[in-house]
Amino acid sequence: MAKLHTQIGNLSMKNPVMTASGTFGYGLEFEDFVPLDQIGGIIVKGTTLLPREGNDYPRMAETSQGMLNCVGLQNKGVDYFSEHIYPQIKDIDTRMIVNVSGNTPDDYAECAARINTLENIPAIELNISCPNVKQGGMAFGTTCAGAASVVRAVRKRYNKTLIVKLSPNVTSIADIARAVEDEGADSVSLINTLMGMAVDVEKRQSVLSIDTGGLSGPAIKPIALRMVWQVAKAIKIPVIGLGGICNAVDALEFLMAGATAIQIGTANFLDPAVTLKVRNGIDLWLDNHGVKDVKEIIGVI
Repeated sequence: MAKLHTQIGNLSMKNPVMTASGTFGYGLEFEDFVPLDQIGGIIVKGTTLLPREGNDYPRMAETSQGMLNCVGLQNKGVDYFSEHIYPQIKDIDTRMIVNVSGNTPDDYAECAARINTLENIPAIELNISCPNVKQGGMAFGTTCAGAASVVRAVRKRYNKTLIVKLSPNVTSIADIARAVEDEGADSVSLINTLMGMAVDVEKRQSVLSIDTGGLSGPAIKPIALRMVWQVAKAIKIPVIGLGGICNAVDALEFLMAGATAIQIGTANFLDPAVTLKVRNGIDLWLDNHGVKDVKEIIGVI
């Protein structure tokens, strides 16, 4: 068998297959379908400083080759996570990572600081696609200055592996990646969802309650792949690729484009065991092609 071990900053992972936030719950929901300890890393659902109710229903819609969602980061807050969820997941034998969201840099930093105290959470992933309430609702991740401000604030109060999840809804994602690298990010993950919309022609209104939502699934894969390739060439820190990955071939494409690891999101809804199938598929491809270590194919494009 080929070596599948990979490294994200100081974070060592047994293989490069991770789950994407918001699509795998807290991991526990999937333990009847897949051995959690055979996944490289599990990124749990988005966590905020204070509880959030999320958006009104309907907030999910199926589209051609994908899905839209506007869930709105529904969660019970970081203190509830620490007191109730963390004790249930802390002994899972894989890398458990928390996705962190906020409305101000201080929100992000305080949430990250509280997670910093949890011994068995070795990394966080910052969702900078959240609206900056002090800048009229524009997402932090759409400007270099906004993205840098969040990472700068968090880095002062968080000393473990810091992954920053980048928005694709920008002019130059490589510039955003360089900005967060300069402020101390250990890795970037990309892409987050693309803004999209669906219309119910019989009701003559948008399908989603807030009109627009994030598009994920196979439809966005070519865009995600291109952006991963661009960012991997622009920065020195590791890139985690995601966006429409459904099988091992998809994952291999991202690795060859420069990703050190990959995340699987929407495909979990179609097949709850897809993560293990992708891991095994990568292993089989490497063996069939005489590749001894997955690192040999990373960034070959």
